[in-house]
Amino acid sequence: MKHLPIFVSIRNKPCVVIGGGLVATRKVSSLMDSGANITVISPVITNEIQKHVALGSLKYHEREFQDSDLAGAYLVFAATDNREVNRSIGELAQAQHQLVNIADDPDHCNFVLPSVLDRSPVVIAVSTGGASPVLARQLRMQLEAMIPSACGRLAGITEEYRKKVKGFFPKQTQRKQFWENALKGPVSELVYAGQETSARQYLDEMLEQGLDSSPMGEVYLVGAGPGDPDLLTFKAVRLMQQADVMVYDRLVSQPILDMANPEAERLYVGKQKDDHAVPQQDINDLLVEKAKQGKRVLRLKGGDPFIFGRGGEEIETLTEHGVPFQVVPAVTAASGCAAYAGIPLTHRDYAQSVTFATGHLKDGTINLNWEQLTQANHTLVFYMGLSGISEISKQLQKHGMSPDMPAALIEKGTTRNQRVHIATVATLPEKVIESGVSAPTLTIIGEVVKLHDTLNWYQPERHVKETDFSLHNT
Repeated sequence: MKHLPIFVSIRNKPCVVIGGGLVATRKVSSLMDSGANITVISPVITNEIQKHVALGSLKYHEREFQDSDLAGAYLVFAATDNREVNRSIGELAQAQHQLVNIADDPDHCNFVLPSVLDRSPVVIAVSTGGASPVLARQLRMQLEAMIPSACGRLAGITEEYRKKVKGFFPKQTQRKQFWENALKGPVSELVYAGQETSARQYLDEMLEQGLDSSPMGEVYLVGAGPGDPDLLTFKAVRLMQQADVMVYDRLVSQPILDMANPEAERLYVGKQKDDHAVPQQDINDLLVEKAKQGKRVLRLKGGDPFIFGRGGEEIETLTEHGVPFQVVPAVTAASGCAAYAGIPLTHRDYAQSVTFATGHLKDGTINLNWEQLTQANHTLVFYMGLSGISEISKQLQKHGMSPDMPAALIEKGTTRNQRVHIATVATLPEKVIESGVSAPTLTIIGEVVKLHDTLNWYQPERHVKETDFSLHNT
């Protein structure tokens, strides 16, 4: 290890920045955030530094550097555009036993600045020892996506409760167990969801119950989206990676399953027409059972949990049994598949409204409000409509829709195996037979389908592997 990672308080400490360009501006910004007393020495400075000078936030000497400028400095930053001047400043500072950072010259620094992820009071620093600042920034950006923005608020609440917890649990081992139970349970997620009052109430209840009570787990109803792993939300990935149990559907793609905690217990409950691996009520009861064992249960559902995903039924059961839960929405199949097929669901020239409909109801019929579904200037999207496509075609025409209305069957949408089959309402049944379309397939009906040929940017053959999707034209 080339450098010792250390966090040092520089509040009200004298820090000197020699230079007034962009590099110096970044140094000044970091020092300002840390509460330092800053002096900038340079013949010219950026507009941003000028603003700080105008506000009286720092001292500024409009001239070249002088040796006496380092007197009493706690930290020194040599950030001029002259490498030799920077190096001579560094040598002088080190001779005076001062900490000095030299811009773009890590071998002559005695400290370097990391790339910082600030979730105060949580601060995460990433450093390559000056070898590759760009790599450090990229790593920090990856951490930005992984660590919730409310992490600092969670740390603040734990600090707030430290004395109170110590009063309930005098032994350090007891306090450690309490906080492990608390942060593993719903407390963290309540804070991340902005429900800090509820998080405090939960902590108070845990204190009253003591360590002997079995902690209640939590259920995460997470939408896996239409198939492309890159369409998952940050929150979905975070919850997937911390779950103890994963209960997943047939339509969740393997690349998405691979992103979940590899040590989680995996339970398949996939359903398809007339073949339910596990009845819905049994799924509901399973979620309750695992949560009451103190498990963090991931209910991973293809598409969005609340759009033909039966998520509402599952959380009704969870509510009845007092099980905490979260719902994480996803890009629904209609939106994702339409976008990847170059078919806008609404368009000022073609459709001013859109309806999502199911291809079969709870009783197995397709007894829908066909008059409403055949209105003009409208886009119609059918989920799970493949087996009933003949009846759908028949009823739409019977209730006034033109037989020539454009239609699209989007098979395995947003994945490498996506195929788009263009037809009309009248020819949909024969298109299904002749093309060998298989589930999952989404059906889009409306004038907007005409735009497929001109707006279709997604070409699966352009992509190297299933998990490597690009949203850029090539």
